[in-house]
Amino acid sequence: MDRGSFCETLEYVTEHERILQEIESTDTACVGPTLRSIYDDQPNAHKRFMEKLDARIRNHDREIEKMCNFHHQGFVDAITELLKVRTDAEKLMVRDSTIKRIVTAQTEEVICCRIQQRNMVTTVEKLQLCIPGMTSLTDMHWFCRVSQYRFCQIMAENLPRLREEIKEISMSDLKDFLESIRKHSDKVGETAMRQAQQHRTFNSAVAKQANIGHYDKPVYSFNGRMHTQNGLMIGDDIGDEEEIPTAQDLVDFSPVYRCLHIYTVLGDRETFENYYRKQRKKQARLVLQPQANMHETVEGYRRYFNQIVGFFVVEDHILNATQGLVTRAFTDELWNMALSKIIAVLRTHSSYCDDPDLVLELKNLIVIFADTLQDYGFPVNRLFDLLFEVRDQYNETLLKKWVLVFREIFELDNYSPIPVETEDEYKLVVSRFPFHDAEIEKQDFPKKLPMSQSVPQIYTQVKEFIYASLKFSESLHRSSTEIDDMLRKSTNLLLTRTLSSCLQNLIKKPHIGLTELVQIIINTTHLEQACKYLEEFITNITNVSPETVHTTRLYGLSTFKDARHSAEGEIYTKLNQKIDEFVQLADYEWGMAESDGRASGYLMDLINFLRSTFQVFTHLPGKVAQTACMSACKHLSISLMQMLLDTELKQISMGAIQQFNLDVIQCELFASSEPVPGFQGDTLQLAFIDLRQLLDLFMVWDWSTYLADYGQPTSKYLRVNPATALALLEKMKDTSKKNNIFSQFRKNDRDKQKLIETVVKQLRSLVNGMSS
Repeated sequence: MDRGSFCETLEYVTEHERILQEIESTDTACVGPTLRSIYDDQPNAHKRFMEKLDARIRNHDREIEKMCNFHHQGFVDAITELLKVRTDAEKLMVRDSTIKRIVTAQTEEVICCRIQQRNMVTTVEKLQLCIPGMTSLTDMHWFCRVSQYRFCQIMAENLPRLREEIKEISMSDLKDFLESIRKHSDKVGETAMRQAQQHRTFNSAVAKQANIGHYDKPVYSFNGRMHTQNGLMIGDDIGDEEEIPTAQDLVDFSPVYRCLHIYTVLGDRETFENYYRKQRKKQARLVLQPQANMHETVEGYRRYFNQIVGFFVVEDHILNATQGLVTRAFTDELWNMALSKIIAVLRTHSSYCDDPDLVLELKNLIVIFADTLQDYGFPVNRLFDLLFEVRDQYNETLLKKWVLVFREIFELDNYSPIPVETEDEYKLVVSRFPFHDAEIEKQDFPKKLPMSQSVPQIYTQVKEFIYASLKFSESLHRSSTEIDDMLRKSTNLLLTRTLSSCLQNLIKKPHIGLTELVQIIINTTHLEQACKYLEEFITNITNVSPETVHTTRLYGLSTFKDARHSAEGEIYTKLNQKIDEFVQLADYEWGMAESDGRASGYLMDLINFLRSTFQVFTHLPGKVAQTACMSACKHLSISLMQMLLDTELKQISMGAIQQFNLDVIQCELFASSEPVPGFQGDTLQLAFIDLRQLLDLFMVWDWSTYLADYGQPTSKYLRVNPATALALLEKMKDTSKKNNIFSQFRKNDRDKQKLIETVVKQLRSLVNGMSS
């Protein structure tokens, strides 16, 4: 190819490249002029351009094929994902369709509600327009003005009947309400009392935490919340307890409101008010009537209180929720009537209670009952006055209960000093009873405490009684000083009545012997000393300063003194009885010629018994042992004297007198041996002085001295009564019995018989002179 052709061809190639680039890069709207330029050139130019275009297409096809080969796997993955997306898209389309249907339906409902709302507004507007006319339906003057219209005539004919029907229906609803409220009063009262009890518990907890005792008075509302008078709400902070239903939850008051409104509109309100009040008075009387066996269980009292509270809670609500249906004067009248009946019922039924736990529960119920009604504005001072009567009943039941407690303690006591083997045992005893004795504390273990086991038991039970008595005094809205005074009075009753009676009965029991009586005296001494600790105990639990206690002190000391005196007297009695038992064993041979030279066996046994008994008496306090010993010796002396002077005894020989003298000598020896320490000189021996002088007179036969010195303060036989000497001498006269001592006088010296006769005459003269 020549140079010209080559240049021409190169020019075409360059031009075709430019055209192809322009076709590829420009908008399709501009392609036409570009292609036209190809055909405007030489005839073969478009052929060459087509070849160039084909080559360009093939080149692009190769590039596309390379690119497709490079991205083939990604394309396959994309198609797979696209297929999955298509499934989800179909689900979405279904859901979208469902949502559209729901939205369409709700839209239709909204449209209907809008229409209804619009109709209701229109109806209200129309009714408001009718109110002036309906208000005038009962105005006969208005009827007269429109009576010519037919609708008015129809209304005039039907309105009286409709009014009566409405009144009858509303009254029927009211009667159903009154019947229903009888069934619900119990639950309403229970609700109100539970609220009051919750408030008491809350106040008590706050008082303990803050150490204060004054709170705002609570006001209970029907919404179940409790408020103070200053408006501070406290009911919601009681705790996470179960919510208590309110009266409105239990009672539907709408029949009352509706009936009141209807009767008011119809001009017959007074009739409705009178009927309501009359029916409620009847229901009040029924509510106040107790069950016959109410006193047997606390549930009986609880139901009784619940019904009453429910009745007055409903009346209080009616009073505040209506205008004049009931008045404060009406509710006050009902309450005063009810209060008198309640007090009479409680006074009667509480008197039947003999269980202190039941009386205590009754007291708690009365307190909650009173607090509940007081919170609703009803005066309850008379109820708290009644509680003081119930308190006396409670104390009586406690005293009866503690009679059994004390009796059991005394029955189980062994009346022996308490043995303690170790230090721990000793500490256990003194922890229960305030015993302090320096001498005993110094002793080594084992050792014995002077009192028996009943002493710490009695002391513990007295404290338990005080605690039990304190339980009743709580929540009575009384000061600490008043409570302290109550406890002291009830404790005094326990000591002076209950414990004293138990001690007196114990002392008189036949199986209580001298040893037991001695131990009882010791026990009462320690209990008497412990009274001051009971004083401190009461002061501590009531937190009252001893300096402020001016009203009542424990005077139980007299209880233990009286018991001790009774025990001492019983000791003297039992000693004398024991002496009598020994004396009854005496078997003298009153006609014996001479004595056997030794004391009688019965008397030696008696003296041994007295000696061992008085060894036990050394533990007695004060002069008790000395008095008992002196009493025993005097009684023995009198018994021996009575034995000689017994009218059944007709004859006594001198030998019997000598034997009797030996026995009296043993008694005198016993008295001089100081069986009980503390006697001065021959004080105890003087108990036998009458016997001694009488026996000496007969043993020595010293009648001349007796008769000569009779009546003189210095007489040797001052204690010998002429009547006594005469009676004994008569038993020794000769009565024609061969063993009589005077038979010897007739044989040996008949003059001595005359002397005896003379002595007898003189003694009779002395006796007659004394009697005149």
